[in-house]
Amino acid sequence: MEISLAVLAAVVLSLSIGSVMGYFARQTIAKKQLSTAEGKVSKMLEEAEKEMREINLNAKNKAVEILEDAKKKEKNKEDQIMRMEQRLEKREETLDRKMEELEIGKGVLEKKALEIKEIHRETEKARKEEMKRLEKIAKLNKEQAKKILLQLMEEENKDILAERLVKLEKEGENEIEKKARDLMTQVIQKYASSHVAEITTTTAPIPSDELKGRIIGREGRNIKALERLTGVEIIVDDTPEAVVISGFDPVRRETARIALEKLVSDGRIHPTRIEDAVEFAKKEIDNKIKEAGEAAAYSVGVAGLRPKLIYLLGRLRYRTSYGQNVLIHSMEVAHLSGALAAELGADAALAKKAGLLHDIGKAVDHEIQGTHVEIGMKILEKFDISQDVIDAMKSHHEEYPFGTPESFIVAAADAISASRPGARKDTVDDYLKRLEDLEAVANSFKEVDKSYAIQAGREIRVFVKPEEIDDLGALKLSRSIANKIEEELKYPGEIKVNVLRETRAIEYAR
Repeated sequence: MEISLAVLAAVVLSLSIGSVMGYFARQTIAKKQLSTAEGKVSKMLEEAEKEMREINLNAKNKAVEILEDAKKKEKNKEDQIMRMEQRLEKREETLDRKMEELEIGKGVLEKKALEIKEIHRETEKARKEEMKRLEKIAKLNKEQAKKILLQLMEEENKDILAERLVKLEKEGENEIEKKARDLMTQVIQKYASSHVAEITTTTAPIPSDELKGRIIGREGRNIKALERLTGVEIIVDDTPEAVVISGFDPVRRETARIALEKLVSDGRIHPTRIEDAVEFAKKEIDNKIKEAGEAAAYSVGVAGLRPKLIYLLGRLRYRTSYGQNVLIHSMEVAHLSGALAAELGADAALAKKAGLLHDIGKAVDHEIQGTHVEIGMKILEKFDISQDVIDAMKSHHEEYPFGTPESFIVAAADAISASRPGARKDTVDDYLKRLEDLEAVANSFKEVDKSYAIQAGREIRVFVKPEEIDDLGALKLSRSIANKIEEELKYPGEIKVNVLRETRAIEYAR
């Protein structure tokens, strides 16, 4: 038992000693480990401080560089500003100096101008005194001396003066001849019964002279209605079994002729029936225009034209140029162009087509602004005619350069057709142009519905819109139209302006 206690005590003591020794061993090991970690931390701190010092040093160096660069830039800008200020100061000094010089120069010029004026006055005074002295010495005044001087000059230059007189006489004769020709042209144009009657009148046959009274109607109402609707003048005279239709527009004359024929064949002649006949005649004219275009294209041998282009071609039947029918002229040019092209080895079909269409612009040149060549080119482009045809027709008046052999051929054919004897009459074309201008002046007023030039241009018949103008306004309008005609047109004699205002009330019984 005692041995067991001793053993137990020894064991406990051993354990206690072991525990103490273990504790101290652990403390020693922990201290060593702690000293190792603290060394690492200390080393890391030293390295961090060293790196921080290097960064601060680099940052300070960079800041110093930036500051120095900014100072250099600022100094450069200051230098530039200084230089600009110096240049401005120099310019201001130069301007001030020039202004001073100008002021000085102005003063000098003003002084010289005064001196020149004074010298001029003194010279004029001296001249007058010298003239008086010379007149006193010569015992001649200025006019007498001038006369003697002219006589001496005339005697010395007699031959030169004679040649000059002959030249002046010749120039005077030419000028007198030109003025006489113009005067004769105006007189003939005013009384142009010989050839204008062929161009501006149409004779409509009637079965008997008894119908003339019915055509005129009671108080002239029938003939007035027909003239108002067609824009022509109906002349009912002693000509047996015939009525004369006068008007410069062939379409209007043909419309009146067809309407009159229908009225005569029907036998019923009154204003309402006349309106129906005129509408029928207008439709008939449209059909004739289409037929004329188709016949022209067929005669020449040009196929593939669009219907609207055929219609425009047919309108040339009722269009004249210098008294020459434009459709017949176009057909002549087409045939001539084809023949010339065949002889010269060019494209005959192309030349024919260009010749037929070369004056197509004249079908609408009174409705669209521009030359008939420009209008024709636009029309052909619109209807997809080939550029070769356009190039061949556009040069026939030399407005555009010749670009192809066919263009030369069409121009030559046009000249041949136009220049043959009797083809054209300049005076008639001028006359027709004057009538068109006369109607254009009247139509320029917004109150005008339509207007017709009649009596060979000696009267303009104007129909106004009754809802836009009253009777007093119609009187004022006639004066305004007359004034505008006087200002814008040149014409022989006088022109009567006849303004008509008609009001209709229409109602239907149902």
